[in-house]
Amino acid sequence: MSSDPWTAIIADDEPLARARIAGYLADSPDVKVVAQCGSGPETVESVREHRPDLLFLDVQMPGGDGFEVLRQLGQDAPRAVIFVTAFDQHALRAFDVHAVDYLLKPYDEDRFLAALARARARLAAENGGMDAKLRALLANLPPAPAASYLERIAIKPAAGRILVRRVAELDWAEADGNYVRLHFGKESHLQREKLSSLEAQLDPARFVRVHRSALVNVDRVRELRQSFHGDYTIVLHSGSEVPLGRAQKEEFLRRLGEVGER
Repeated sequence: MSSDPWTAIIADDEPLARARIAGYLADSPDVKVVAQCGSGPETVESVREHRPDLLFLDVQMPGGDGFEVLRQLGQDAPRAVIFVTAFDQHALRAFDVHAVDYLLKPYDEDRFLAALARARARLAAENGGMDAKLRALLANLPPAPAASYLERIAIKPAAGRILVRRVAELDWAEADGNYVRLHFGKESHLQREKLSSLEAQLDPARFVRVHRSALVNVDRVRELRQSFHGDYTIVLHSGSEVPLGRAQKEEFLRRLGEVGER
């Protein structure tokens, strides 16, 4: 095994569940947690950014369940995945048939360490992309149901007043502490919601994270401008300019291409 620690991402929409896994891993110096995620889209983005060896993946998350996360990642999926789930025993049969490891909530430290030991063995023995057992599991799952995404946003700019805006008219959204600022053309509104929570409710084919603090509606993009240093700025039809993060550039350009081919 390499002297460098294995890298891991914890994906669960429950903060206490993430903290529990992180706490168990704190006693394992050969595993380093590089990110924690609370939704499907955030997990996909984080895995592509960090390329972890190991993923602790909650099956039921907003914005796309654990299976959908793996479908989207394809060969970008980590070499070892431990599912974390509250499924009943009957539903867990699919995991058992394909010998894919899982943690059934609530689990204790002994069960966690047993799953971690199997993941270590898999990482030490295998190279390459998605584990063959994961591919077999995904191939035998029913097709993912059509997702239902937000079509309208209710905004409360003042007491006794509610604005309703179509999501299609949203140009971009940016994080502002515990709030998110929504930009519709020249007007903007502050909403008490985390950016990751909003992202989980939006169609990922249309709304793309362009850096850690901003989502952009690809239908509202007019052009990309490249600076002397090679960085890009996204210019929207409204005239707004949003910087494109280096870590998100490849995925954003790919999404633009997909939308353009429709």
